[in-house]
Amino acid sequence: MAYIVKPLVTEKMTAVTEKMSNRFGFIVRPEASKLDIKKEVESVYKVNVVSVNTMNYDGKQKSRYTRSGIISGRTNRFKKAIVTLKEGETIDFYSNI
Repeated sequence: MAYIVKPLVTEKMTAVTEKMSNRFGFIVRPEASKLDIKKEVESVYKVNVVSVNTMNYDGKQKSRYTRSGIISGRTNRFKKAIVTLKEGETIDFYSNI
């Protein structure tokens, strides 16, 4: 089962990767465990994973004013995983573009 939704390529995660070149971020499914994430990263990217840290984010309440009145809604909740690889290994997200 595919637990990785997409790699996390943001300014903040890029800064972390530049500081520690063996850490990478992924958006994963909420039911994914650390062991599931480790196995999938190792099989997809052919690297050795040392550790996995996960964070759960709740959806935020959003509202905006329009001509027809106030429209309110909610953003999706998600889980983020920070994967630390073995020293000297790296993942190139841009190789298949």
